[in-house]
Amino acid sequence: MKAQARLCIFFAVTLYPCGSFDLFLPVLFSHRNSNNEQLILGRYDEDVILPCLFTSGSQVVIHWLSQDNYVHSYYSGEDQLEKQHFSYANRTSLVHSEINNGNASLTVRRLSLRDEGIYICYVGTTSTRTENTVVLKVGAFHTPLIKYEKKDTESFLVCSIPSVYPYPHITWKMDNSNVSVNSSQVTGAPGPFNISSTLNITGSNSSFECTIENSLLNQTWRGEWTLAGSHWKNESDSISLWCTTSRNFSLQNQDFQVSWFKVVNGASAVLDWHPSSSQDTTTKDPQFSGNKELRNHSDFFLILKDLRASDSGEYLCNVSSTEYTLLTVHRLHVASSLLQKKHVGIWASVSLLLIFLATCCCCYKVGRDSTDSEGTRRYTYSAAGDQCVQVHQPEEEVECGSDEVNKHNSEMHPISINESVMNGDNSNGYDIQHCGDQQV
Repeated sequence: MKAQARLCIFFAVTLYPCGSFDLFLPVLFSHRNSNNEQLILGRYDEDVILPCLFTSGSQVVIHWLSQDNYVHSYYSGEDQLEKQHFSYANRTSLVHSEINNGNASLTVRRLSLRDEGIYICYVGTTSTRTENTVVLKVGAFHTPLIKYEKKDTESFLVCSIPSVYPYPHITWKMDNSNVSVNSSQVTGAPGPFNISSTLNITGSNSSFECTIENSLLNQTWRGEWTLAGSHWKNESDSISLWCTTSRNFSLQNQDFQVSWFKVVNGASAVLDWHPSSSQDTTTKDPQFSGNKELRNHSDFFLILKDLRASDSGEYLCNVSSTEYTLLTVHRLHVASSLLQKKHVGIWASVSLLLIFLATCCCCYKVGRDSTDSEGTRRYTYSAAGDQCVQVHQPEEEVECGSDEVNKHNSEMHPISINESVMNGDNSNGYDIQHCGDQQV
């Protein structure tokens, strides 16, 4: 109110320096135009225009005030900044060419959170006085990031935003279901804030999504992580790795970039980088340029040729815009040629073993089939008496003392049989049949 009273006196003295103040007062109060307040949203560290329109006239006087502090003043055809508050120094300006057209809008550059507040624009001419109120809100929302990190045997997703105000709403989802975050770090209070949110995804093959929402600026960003699969290849093979955008997002009419990385010892080595605005900008890491073709990005593909065992690892595709980021991970396993030869040798040995076992089984089956009609096996014995040899026996029955028996016995080798067996002790399971004085 004190500032307004001073302005009334200032208008009177400035507009009518020759003592015509009596004539000014009726005009000052009877032709006052007061507009409803306007809400203006500004972004941290950017410029904003505070609007103020009036009915044009001669001898224009303009004052912008905030919390009784002079922000910017104009009269006598030029800026008057002697009383300007130091926090606005070199950051405010009017468009002089528009003043005679009834435009007293003020530009404030490089906004800070301290610039939030109520601004009042006073404009006086020889015929009218105008007062406009502007409420300025300042928000911050620097494009967030989502990173895939590996530490020892664990895997993490880190969702971060380096500058945000007011404090945002951050959520994590696993397969479209909300999950609790493992840890969060916040710096920069009272603002703008630097926030980092970490989720442990070790051993999970699910899809994850991080969402950061700024309600003041009505801005939302989402980051997704997807495991595309695991691939097993041999040396000298080729493979095509891919990544596509989600159905929930569209890159149409957006600037975006596609990057491919290989995750090595917890760090990411750049393989290829490709902005949407140019088809010729590509960077390659020399470590991977010797046997890789890195140019086919019509469908966000990466082609790896002439694979080596050292190419095994995780490959990460990053598709990013201002509204979202998609991370797609491929796990590649390349078997070395030495390991392949070793495997061939092992399989050859296993095959020989299987053939040997199959042969033994056949022999065993033949032995089983040589049992006579009474279920009794026939054996002969070596001269040492310690080795049993199976001998094929005729299937037909013969009677003791027949010519067939005599002929058969004459063809048998001399054997030595334990005396206990000769005496009829068959505890060892040998089949001894007596044919008169002959034993079989």
